[in-house]
Amino acid sequence: MRFSIFNLAAHALTGHRRWTPSWRDASPKAGYDVVIIGGGGHGLATAFYLAKVHGITNVAIVEKGWIGGGNAGRNTTIIRSNYGLPGNEPFYEWSMKLWEGLEQALNYNAMVSQRGVLNLCHSDAQRDAYARRGNAMRLHGVDAELLDRNQVRAMAPFMNFDNARFPIQGGLLQPRGGTARHDAVNWGYARAASALGVDIIQNCEVTGLLTDNQGAMTGVETNRGPIRAGKVGMAVAGNSSRLAAMAGLRLPIESHVLQAFVSEGLKPVIPGVITFGAGHFYISQSDKGGLVFGGDIDGYNSYAQRGNLPVVQDVCEGGMALMPMIGRARLLRSWGGIVDMSMDGSPIIDHAPVPGLYLNAGWCYGGFKATPASGWCFAHLLATDTAHETATAFRLDRFATGDLIDEKGQGAHPNLH
Repeated sequence: MRFSIFNLAAHALTGHRRWTPSWRDASPKAGYDVVIIGGGGHGLATAFYLAKVHGITNVAIVEKGWIGGGNAGRNTTIIRSNYGLPGNEPFYEWSMKLWEGLEQALNYNAMVSQRGVLNLCHSDAQRDAYARRGNAMRLHGVDAELLDRNQVRAMAPFMNFDNARFPIQGGLLQPRGGTARHDAVNWGYARAASALGVDIIQNCEVTGLLTDNQGAMTGVETNRGPIRAGKVGMAVAGNSSRLAAMAGLRLPIESHVLQAFVSEGLKPVIPGVITFGAGHFYISQSDKGGLVFGGDIDGYNSYAQRGNLPVVQDVCEGGMALMPMIGRARLLRSWGGIVDMSMDGSPIIDHAPVPGLYLNAGWCYGGFKATPASGWCFAHLLATDTAHETATAFRLDRFATGDLIDEKGQGAHPNLH
């Protein structure tokens, strides 16, 4: 410990001149076995698991901006696996298990904090629905506890239990849920992937997709020149529609802005993650003391990383209904990320109709918590051309066949998942 503190002080006193980059800022080569478009958490995790699990290291990640500049740095950091349908639950539980070993796997402090996720219920019908979801979780080996009003009050006595419209009757708790530091997750995956030989190419925007005479994917055109690839993986979150259009595809998704907020730093008060069951509001507290919270997506399609004031008002009203004390906290900042909302609220990890192109899209509100499993399963698909056993339901053609994975809320509400 003394040695670590001494090193930290030495670096600080020398203006951090001794710090070395965490990953190589690579220049593009002429070609790779796999090119992954998108340097967010899903793309970086995919590259890491391609190299670590499958031994495929001739991989490039092309990112139009910088690592951590997209949704990876624009979310509320929640991790959980409290889903109810068999198409979702095994996947998100696999992600949770990967979260639990992530820091050891990456040798990087991602600040994974399993403080629990509590979904509040406010009616008999909602309590019954939570009981069904909790039972479904238990059947898949996932931790779930149905709490009564007094048990919830013991955890969070500051909430408005006697709200005339939304009395708190209990909740569904997943003790293993919690939060992780979004930036650190990206940095950890980037460093680990780079150390295994993956090229991370920043400020490299894809401007077109290259195909052969049969229409098969052969690479990408970028603002830094063409890059050939045996396979091209697409993991670009809210820009999925625009990128897929370059391949002549129209995906069953829409892009929306999702806003989030953080307050001034306060003493510890929020025990874990709490979601409001009578409105779309969810909150946790960061290690620096800020209350981190969010709510609904903005109600219009947009590619802009900013939102509108009516949603700000709606989210704050939800917070006031749940815990009136939040009205005394000063809002420090807000931000917006672009999320790609699928028609049933569940993601797509599948081959595209274009040979050589692979899709990772439609994550709705569930993108951050899915990061490890998304990378694992997308890497499995790219390496083996078969779906991972936990992601077999995330097929693109389910929207044509009717095999939807609808968690009764279009995947948009954490309190309905």
